[in-house]
Amino acid sequence: MILCMFSPKEAELERGWPGRIDGDVVVQLAAQTLQAFFTGGGTAREHAEYPLAEVDLRAPVLRPPSVRIFDGADFRFANPAAIHGPGDVVHLPAGVEEIQPVLRFAAIVGADGAVAGYTLMNDWFAPGLAGAKAHDFAISLGPIVITPPQFEFGREFGDAVLARAAANTRLYPGDVIAAGLKVAKDPVRAGESVELERAPFWPLRNTVAA
Repeated sequence: MILCMFSPKEAELERGWPGRIDGDVVVQLAAQTLQAFFTGGGTAREHAEYPLAEVDLRAPVLRPPSVRIFDGADFRFANPAAIHGPGDVVHLPAGVEEIQPVLRFAAIVGADGAVAGYTLMNDWFAPGLAGAKAHDFAISLGPIVITPPQFEFGREFGDAVLARAAANTRLYPGDVIAAGLKVAKDPVRAGESVELERAPFWPLRNTVAA
């Protein structure tokens, strides 16, 4: 199943609505967010259908409870307030003239602590900033979520990663965990656009601004 958050092009919605993509249409799901959809076990009534060409796809999880990014066996926490969606403008952090896109796969946690779906992540990096602030300003997610078993990333999101993330705490629906794939692209400056793509996902595009 291919899921998304979306809004009609003429609607001014920060978060959008959850939907299921079926060919060239988006079927609206009766849930407030994909987090709520996953909390309900991944089922919901279906509402209106919208032509895919007439909607904007949004961040699949706009305000995740937590974001963990693995490099090897351990992870760092990232900033849930820094989430951007596909098509959003990403602003350069103060003090730098360029930032580097970093492509990753990300998993979204479901109601039972297991992976509910996968999406693309741009784990933006500012080489000109020191310490944690080099990653603190922006993370892009989207544009679609592919659910298991239609897509399985493999051992990177297996028991060891989930166990490490859940140790001494609790994973909530909507938590984002990135692991495995890490592909750094050339740095970009204000006015330039970035498109990250890895099959079977759709391209994740953003524009950079001062």
